[in-house]
Amino acid sequence: MKPRLAITMGDPSGVGPELCLRALADSEILDCCEPVLLGDAALLRRVANATGLSGDFPTRTLEQWHASTEAASTVIVDFGTPSAESWEPGRVHSPCGQASFDYIREAIDGCLKGRFDGMVTAPLNKESLHRAGIDYPGHTEILAALTNSKRTCMLQTSEEISIGFVTTHCGYAEVPSKLTVDRIVETGELTADALRRIQGREPRLVVCGLNPHAGEHGLFGNEEAVCIEPAIARLRGAGIAAEGPFPPDTAFLPATRAQTDGYICMYHDQGHIPFKMLAFECGVNVTLGLPIVRTSVDHGTAFDIAWQGIADPSSLFHAIRMAVRLCPGQ
Repeated sequence: MKPRLAITMGDPSGVGPELCLRALADSEILDCCEPVLLGDAALLRRVANATGLSGDFPTRTLEQWHASTEAASTVIVDFGTPSAESWEPGRVHSPCGQASFDYIREAIDGCLKGRFDGMVTAPLNKESLHRAGIDYPGHTEILAALTNSKRTCMLQTSEEISIGFVTTHCGYAEVPSKLTVDRIVETGELTADALRRIQGREPRLVVCGLNPHAGEHGLFGNEEAVCIEPAIARLRGAGIAAEGPFPPDTAFLPATRAQTDGYICMYHDQGHIPFKMLAFECGVNVTLGLPIVRTSVDHGTAFDIAWQGIADPSSLFHAIRMAVRLCPGQ
């Protein structure tokens, strides 16, 4: 049987609704899974009209969805948010932040209860979330909290490059205090396990340093000696092929990438900059360490092009295919 995937619409004011409509109409996506879009039908109709896409899909209200036992005929679960008719493209808006959170919460609940085999998320707007009083930095933290997961990390993966992140959404000044041996080891173990499943072999990891020249033996900081090098030793002791710490400015050169299955990066932009340069249109965000399958696009809400019919769905399509690969039994 094809896996049933919950697809969350993301922030309604961004490109998420358009990307989701394109996924629901794509024959290759429908061949590999049963997509169920969690969103607002009124908003989707407005986006369909604005972009010339089809918005005519079998729909149930959220209440009907909860009461049903058969989901095969459902393509859209309509949350019926009262303010949806007034939402506008490209706008930071607290009701949109609340709605995008509600879609995620329903998808997680459905996965935990076995109604979905996995979930795929369109992008959030963090400012809209915060205006709605939802105090999470992003998807990764929401998923960890709502699934009570203690060991999680973000993996950005593609055919070109894969990166596990020790820290993600925090200010640069906070990064050193968040680096511990245990956290780096945890990220390396989760990343190695995921890459074994994705690539079908024992992965070779490169661990980046935090400081210029990987600290230059303490001249430019001691995080390498204090926590990164001991973490690498522990990973090797666990049978994981981990090298480093590599200076971040040379770690991503072609010769190194050719011998590397995955990188461990210490902070957000250390990994996101090379990843998006190499794989922006085909990259997938996977949350590791959860009791459920979750993948996502590797880009943001793109408010500047929302509802214009020009958003590229490639990353969402790759995220859906990756979720299918990660679902049990596939």
